[in-house]
Amino acid sequence: MTSIATSPAPVPAAVVGVVVGVDTHQDEHCAAVLDLRGAHLATCTVMASPTGYAQLCSWATRFGPVTAWGVEGTGSYGAGLARHLAGAGHTVLEVNRADRQARHQHGKSDPLDAVQTARAVLAGTTAGIPKTNDGVVEMIRNIKRVKDSATKAKTAAINQLHAALVTAPDQLRQQLRNLEGARLLRACARLRPGPVTDPTAATKYALRTLARRAQGLQAEVDAADRQLDILTDQAAPTLRAAYGVGPDSAAELLVADGDNPDRLASEASFAALCGVAPVPASSGKTNGRFRLSRGGNRRANAALYRVVLCRLRYDPETRAYMDRRTKEGMSKKEIIRCLKRYLARTLYQAVLTDYTPITAIT
Repeated sequence: MTSIATSPAPVPAAVVGVVVGVDTHQDEHCAAVLDLRGAHLATCTVMASPTGYAQLCSWATRFGPVTAWGVEGTGSYGAGLARHLAGAGHTVLEVNRADRQARHQHGKSDPLDAVQTARAVLAGTTAGIPKTNDGVVEMIRNIKRVKDSATKAKTAAINQLHAALVTAPDQLRQQLRNLEGARLLRACARLRPGPVTDPTAATKYALRTLARRAQGLQAEVDAADRQLDILTDQAAPTLRAAYGVGPDSAAELLVADGDNPDRLASEASFAALCGVAPVPASSGKTNGRFRLSRGGNRRANAALYRVVLCRLRYDPETRAYMDRRTKEGMSKKEIIRCLKRYLARTLYQAVLTDYTPITAIT
């Protein structure tokens, strides 16, 4: 499919620079060009393919040098376009979905969303530089996805197995009631239901099937863990060397950073990304107040929390800090929040220590 211009596309003589906003979808991308004063010049639609990306770049440059591209969904439908533009040397900014108020006032369509995306670039309200998704961290993200889905499915299978045991025939329930964890799975996996002609045989069949499913999923989790151990150690050995940071926590923090952690302006930006930076909550006479951030990447936040718990249990320095702050009157929750903020600072520096622009591992 070729580019389809949806509005006239003359080249204004006075235009010395433009910005482009792109509303991305699975099959097609809709783009809008604005000059630096905010005047809408033209829109077009291209296929979401390398050929379409090239057509879009050629079309946009007809209006003048492109100052910046605003792309919606750089972590999903816009990932391919963002990589193409970054590889061609363009400045790419990630833009969240169009402003709700603007949609309410002007309606909703792909061209209108593209225009709003371009206006977000001009207004400086973009979400920032997108992740490149082209190196070792992208590899880690895919392996982590496999592990997380297998873990979730395994938990569901085990919960179903326990539910089946609750209503199992008395003799079978008594046989298995004192077993837990892996021992219970092994015992259930060895059951021989025979012909399914009564409730006992059907229960044995269900228990054996669920147990073997859980065992197979655990094997997937173990294989993914081995891969994450190798990849995270290669990508960020300084991060892995930090006390309490294992493969899973390191993977979550690296995925939050992306393959280009230098896209974050500072460690404060990383703290905000992880939801551990205090948020101002002042108004009128209540100056100087802050509240806990409930935004950010909650998986990275949980990874920091796990590292803090590990250090509180095993690290003498962290335990001494806990004792000192407790004597000062701080609660355990407040102390953990302080430690998470400290970790965001130190672990971000650890990531940057090992970061190089070319991070793909062959």
